[in-house]
Amino acid sequence: MKVELFIPCFVDQLYPEVGVAMAKVLKKYVEVGYNPDQTCCGQLAFNSGYWDHAKSVGEKFIRTFANDLGDKLIVVPSASCASMVKKYYHELFYNTALHNEYQLIQKRMFEFTDFLVNVLEIDDVGATFKEKITYHDSCAAVREYGLKDEPRNLLKWVKGLEICEMKESDVCCGFGGTFSIKNEPISTAMAQQKVKNALQTGASYVTSTEASCLMHLEGYIKKHNLNIKTIHIANILASGW
Repeated sequence: MKVELFIPCFVDQLYPEVGVAMAKVLKKYVEVGYNPDQTCCGQLAFNSGYWDHAKSVGEKFIRTFANDLGDKLIVVPSASCASMVKKYYHELFYNTALHNEYQLIQKRMFEFTDFLVNVLEIDDVGATFKEKITYHDSCAAVREYGLKDEPRNLLKWVKGLEICEMKESDVCCGFGGTFSIKNEPISTAMAQQKVKNALQTGASYVTSTEASCLMHLEGYIKKHNLNIKTIHIANILASGW
């Protein structure tokens, strides 16, 4: 099987090690390709109401991935970016010149943990991570992509890892893209509550499928010098081997 990596903006610009970790895990099982011409999927512009700009960026995304896709699948370490393509490209490209291409990409797009568990049917990737962790269900993962059990199934097989579920794990962390900028007091209060719930578990790390959520929480944690860290699930799955 061959897959193409889609590396989202947040990962590319701020957390490139997440993309490296995902590629490391995938290379154990499939042939991995990466097209350096790829850019943003348009999610930020779309969520902010700039649909014309989102469509322009989305056209570039579709043409980049549709060209020579063949029978390959696309894997991305972000449920929010996967959801943008799988759900909201319909709003931008239905009945356009790119209608067939966007539908093809929608069928081939998979979030990383979903791909491992439901496509490759793998739970144990051979990772070791001797820490106590708690898991944050991002809004996009749960409510748009429908991701819940897959990340937990993978974490359960990581040697030395202890999962401690936090209260309200699927409540928003307060990031929400530009929401965190336009509604800073509310966003900060939501991050405070999420971090409080994480700390109450006694975990050393909070993990998620979303680098953007983790960035938001990390900012609050560092500002208040709290005794917990953030780590993307791809980095955990790539640890210890």
